[in-house]
Amino acid sequence: MSKTSTTHHKHTLKPIGDRVLVKQLAAETMIGGIVLPDSAQKESQNAEVIALGTGKVDDSGKVQPFHVKVGDTVIISKYGGTEVKIGDQKFTIVREDDILGVLA
Repeated sequence: MSKTSTTHHKHTLKPIGDRVLVKQLAAETMIGGIVLPDSAQKESQNAEVIALGTGKVDDSGKVQPFHVKVGDTVIISKYGGTEVKIGDQKFTIVREDDILGVLA
């Protein structure tokens, strides 16, 4: 997989600008040894960075570097981004500003 695009089932998606393609990670199914039913599980805000856009251009025309890289596990804003489906997999496209932090 390249740093700027992902290919699944003959479909390619390359984010543009300051957008980042992420795949949300599975939500917690167990808390403190108690298995949560599907209705009680919240959608995870943790996601893996799959691809980076072309970069945000500042007022002087210079492309700003991303603060995340492909493979990073990040926390995304709860209501940020647009969900897309590529083949049979769901991804979310978010602006880098919708990424709240990188998990170490």
